[in-house]
Amino acid sequence: MGQSLMNRGNAGILAMLAAALLAASGGTSLAHPHVFAEARLDVAVNDDGEVQALRHLWRFDDLFSSTVLVEFDANQDLKLDADELAQVADTVFQSLAEFDYFQIVTADGRDVAMSVPERMVADFTDNQLIILFESRPKEPLPLQGKLNFGVYDPTFYTAIDFVEDEYMAVENMPGYCERQVVRPDADEAIAQNQQTLTEAFFNDPTGNDLSKIFATKLQISCTANG
Repeated sequence: MGQSLMNRGNAGILAMLAAALLAASGGTSLAHPHVFAEARLDVAVNDDGEVQALRHLWRFDDLFSSTVLVEFDANQDLKLDADELAQVADTVFQSLAEFDYFQIVTADGRDVAMSVPERMVADFTDNQLIILFESRPKEPLPLQGKLNFGVYDPTFYTAIDFVEDEYMAVENMPGYCERQVVRPDADEAIAQNQQTLTEAFFNDPTGNDLSKIFATKLQISCTANG
C-alpha cells in the first residue's frame, strides 16, 4: 500500500458504511465483519513533542467498493465524478460521527477526546474505495507515559487491518520515545475477557468492545521529556 495510496483522491465508501451503520440495529447479524479495509495511520508529532494529528487512510475491499459505486453513480457512467465522490465522503462523515470515526486514543489507560475531523476525502482508484481524513486531540497531548492509537468498528461490521507494521507510523517521534505495533493474540484476548463475552454482549444493538479487544494498536512509550 504505502505512499502511493496517499496520492489517491476522492471516491465511494459511503454507501456500504451507511448500510453497515443501518445494519447495526440488526443485532446478531453483526457477529462477524462484512466489510474489509486495509488501513494506514500516521501519528504526526510537533516540535514540542505533542501529538498534532492522526492521519487516516482506509482502502476498502472490491465487493464493498463495487456496491458504493453502484449506489452513488447517479448518472450511471460507471465512474464517480467529483460531486458523487463528495456525496460519498459526506455520507461516511455523517455515518461515523456517533462511532468517533472508528478511532480510539488512550494515554496511560485513559481515553483521549478527539476533535471532529474537518472533512473526509473519498477516492475511487483501481476499483477500490479509499477514504482519507485527519483528526486532532481536543487538548494538548504530550508524548508522556504510554499512548495507544487504534482503529476499530464497535459494531464489528467493518474489519480494519494494518497489513504491515510500517502502516502504523509516527512522524517526528522524539528520541525519548519508542514505537511498537501491538497485535493481540486472539486466544489470549478471549481468555482475558471471557467473563464479559456473554450472549448479551454479542446481541447489544449499540455495538460492543469485541473489535476493540482484537484491534491492532500503535503504542508509543516515552520516558520523561528529554
